[in-house]
Amino acid sequence: MNAVTVSDLTKYYGDHLALDHISFAVGEGELFAFLGENGAGKSTAIHILSTILKKSGGQVKIFDMELGKQDDGIRAALGIVFQKSVLDDKLTVKDNLYTRAAYYGLSRKQADDRLEPFMKSFELSEIWNCRYGKLSGGQRRRVDIVRALLHDPRLLFLDEPTTGLDPKSRRLVWDYIHRLRREKKMTIFLTTHYMEETRDADRVVILDKGKIIAEGTPGELKSRYASSRLLWYAEKSEERENLLSPYEHTYDSDHYTVKFQDAITEFLYENRRQITDYEILKGSMDDVFLNLTGRELENQ
Repeated sequence: MNAVTVSDLTKYYGDHLALDHISFAVGEGELFAFLGENGAGKSTAIHILSTILKKSGGQVKIFDMELGKQDDGIRAALGIVFQKSVLDDKLTVKDNLYTRAAYYGLSRKQADDRLEPFMKSFELSEIWNCRYGKLSGGQRRRVDIVRALLHDPRLLFLDEPTTGLDPKSRRLVWDYIHRLRREKKMTIFLTTHYMEETRDADRVVILDKGKIIAEGTPGELKSRYASSRLLWYAEKSEERENLLSPYEHTYDSDHYTVKFQDAITEFLYENRRQITDYEILKGSMDDVFLNLTGRELENQ
């Protein structure tokens, strides 16, 4: 069963078309990634799927519940981590989380049982009695994720969850995301403009100016839209230039850089007597985005 099924989804803000008839599906238990620049439509899509924003057209189903008709059931199945927190800066972490648990109808005992595994894995104990507004960005984001998981959702939306975090906090967040997938088989829907965060995704959709321009596994996208590069360390010579003439290549200082769409292993084997000092650089998601849009995707 699909966790999310989207068909021909559109969203207008006045005359501006923010989502242009997009269609995709997210399998239950998948880590699914929306990749794109700020303003591409990623957050708009999440706000529609989570019932916060009304769509202009198209159909959406969340676990076979139809958006616009079964919204209460949809909301009960979702956890959402927004780019901007919904917690109260003046309350402590403890009071914020107990208040949110009460919104979900959880007793104090139930809340304690739900919070217990987070105390160590998210290092909550050290900030438990601190005011939320006094926390660092990484600490706040950890609390935001715990808040979204209190009611044990089936689908977790993470809207740019690690933007602005230090490396330690980003690693902590991702360690727990992987744990959720491993232990709870939770479906996770991620939006990001960080290329490396799509590495472990089951599938990636690249969104550009409200349109889907590519989708597939990270491996499929890199195979389709990015070239591997061979760095051959050798002096420039006419013989080597002739050998490389069928391929796009450059020479810089002490090595050739040669682009390959495929067959790099065969080329190395056929020329193993000549090519003895080399490196292979595989195509990246940065290359995919650049080749699709003509722009680099910056850490905005």
